[in-house]
Amino acid sequence: MTSAPTREADTDPSDPGTASPPLPSALTEADVRAARALLQAGRPREALARCDAGLARTPDDRDALYTAAAILRLIKRYPEALARLARALDAAPGWGRAHQERGHVLRDMGDAGGALAAYQEAVTHNNALPASWRMLADLHARFGEAEAAAYAEGQHAHYAGLPAELLGVASFIEEKAWRKAETLCRSYLQKHPEDVEGMRLLAQIAVQSGATDEAEFLLETAQILAPENLGVQYDLVEVLNKRQKIDRALEEAEKLRVRAAGSPQVEMVYANQQQAAGNFDAALAVYDALQAKAPDNPSIALTRGHALKTVGRQDEAIAAYRAAYAAQPDFGDAFWSLANLKTYRFGEDELAQMREREAAPRTALADRYHLCFALGKALEDRGDYAEAFTYYERGNRLKRDEVGYDWRRIHGDIEAQIAHCGADLFAQHAGQGDPAPDPIFILGLPRAGSTLLEQILSSHSQVEGTMELPNVLALAHKLDGRRRPGEERRYPANLADLTAADLAKFGAAFIADTCIHRKQARPFFIDKMPNNFRHIGLIHLMLPNAKIIDARRGAMSCCFSGFKQLFAEGQEFTYGLEEIGHYYADYVRLMDHWDAVLPGRVLRVQYEDVVADLEMQVRRLLDFCGLPFEEACLAFHRNDRAVRTASSEQVRKPIYTDGVAQWRHFSPWLDPLRAVLGEGLSTT
Repeated sequence: MTSAPTREADTDPSDPGTASPPLPSALTEADVRAARALLQAGRPREALARCDAGLARTPDDRDALYTAAAILRLIKRYPEALARLARALDAAPGWGRAHQERGHVLRDMGDAGGALAAYQEAVTHNNALPASWRMLADLHARFGEAEAAAYAEGQHAHYAGLPAELLGVASFIEEKAWRKAETLCRSYLQKHPEDVEGMRLLAQIAVQSGATDEAEFLLETAQILAPENLGVQYDLVEVLNKRQKIDRALEEAEKLRVRAAGSPQVEMVYANQQQAAGNFDAALAVYDALQAKAPDNPSIALTRGHALKTVGRQDEAIAAYRAAYAAQPDFGDAFWSLANLKTYRFGEDELAQMREREAAPRTALADRYHLCFALGKALEDRGDYAEAFTYYERGNRLKRDEVGYDWRRIHGDIEAQIAHCGADLFAQHAGQGDPAPDPIFILGLPRAGSTLLEQILSSHSQVEGTMELPNVLALAHKLDGRRRPGEERRYPANLADLTAADLAKFGAAFIADTCIHRKQARPFFIDKMPNNFRHIGLIHLMLPNAKIIDARRGAMSCCFSGFKQLFAEGQEFTYGLEEIGHYYADYVRLMDHWDAVLPGRVLRVQYEDVVADLEMQVRRLLDFCGLPFEEACLAFHRNDRAVRTASSEQVRKPIYTDGVAQWRHFSPWLDPLRAVLGEGLSTT
């Protein structure tokens, strides 16, 4: 292995990539700065004394704990170093640099296995840690894991080759310190305006903030400056996909495929774009070819399984998921994908393997919480509700620590909708927007029965089901613009400033941009994005003739069903009982508001009512949509359309009542949810 550059030294507490929050005490901050200076001057014991002085003042200060641990390692007081790091990680479980320092300590103690697990945890939380990648390359090679060693070496080479400022930007991105990342990156690009890697990083930041148009512009500019840079084109495909420019994303993926012929990573991107375009046969042909060339690659097997599941080839999907965990025994996503079929039942050997791998210290964070959710489902199916809840709760806690969700932000968004979207706004814009009647919006909360309603309606000869389309959310984000922390929201207050031409343009763009998902030339199509309930006002203004359906499920049932679901992305409010309770209560309050200011505009369909009397609710749905009754809607389970959500296998079966009150099995542990929902909601 090559030696690392100086800035990548094992201990650099002043590294700009350390993204911890502001220190609570100016005196402690001064102590930490002084300790770092003493350490760099070769006076570690004096440095430790200054850290201890700060910790006497603020015992849980993360920077002081981290710096003290680094010093203690250098003077070989390893147990004390681990104790300081344990305190730091209790406060910040996702702090990648602290996990890296733990790896250094374990390495110096001679615990190679423990060090490998710690370094893996470090790069899971912060990919931009070249020292961790260097050590992972060494350790994987020592354990005879050649493929993993080569990957780690490649990551090390990439990050070690970045200028110091861009390494700091990359680290801030990984630590989700977006504002710091943007400030540092823009400062660097002012001095180096044609640096392609800087543009790629700024594009990543723009995507995170919802400014995908800016990300597209940056990457197109970088493509002009460096047309041979495959990374730029790769990123551009991803951004075009996020912007729902599916045709162009596929076109760019095809070009990339020609330029990097035979690259498995590029083949995967190409196949993923074929799948996004609804070309499942073409996508599966590529996945099959990749699997034949690399039968032991777990990621290929997993992705292929997802595609097979989407088109209803369940037995083959199960075989693919099993192949994925056979290739990587701690591959949590493979086990969760089996559990997420909802109809799969784990055997004793699989249950034992999941328990063992979840408890193993070398299991990475993402694999661990995937395993927790899978174990929760497996044990729930066996009737062991107490242990199932233990795993559900652990998985949610791990995921919640990773995403850092704060329910107050969404609460503020709901308050703004209620404050600014009153009856006077809709009267002001009456008769405006695009008159197209094509869209049927099914919205609400996830796990509330929206996929069932979509399957029923898409079984009608005049209605096509598509997917959870991000177009409305993207438009709302664009209207809000990029805001600094604490800056006032622009949206939805600025809806009052829109002209009739604006609204007509927005509506027409929605119809045009979603055409890629309409394969059957039917007059109506469904957008099943649950979170659109927060933007019903915008939908009404730009598409006044669209139909809107609220898929509602009882609070306890809906919230607990969300709590035990690990989502592929988004829905961050589900990873805590209190968090999801606040979200449900805000949802009900906002839907009540829409009912008051847009009476009759939204049809509410209660999941429990659909289960109790399918035909009556089907007739209600069709009447609301202005569609004649068709028997096929009652036989929705015979519809062989592709379904991309977690309910894909459930809606391929006739209606059943088993899921209505499953939450009652877990009632003893749901008091935090009841407390937030209050008496009015917690009895349903």
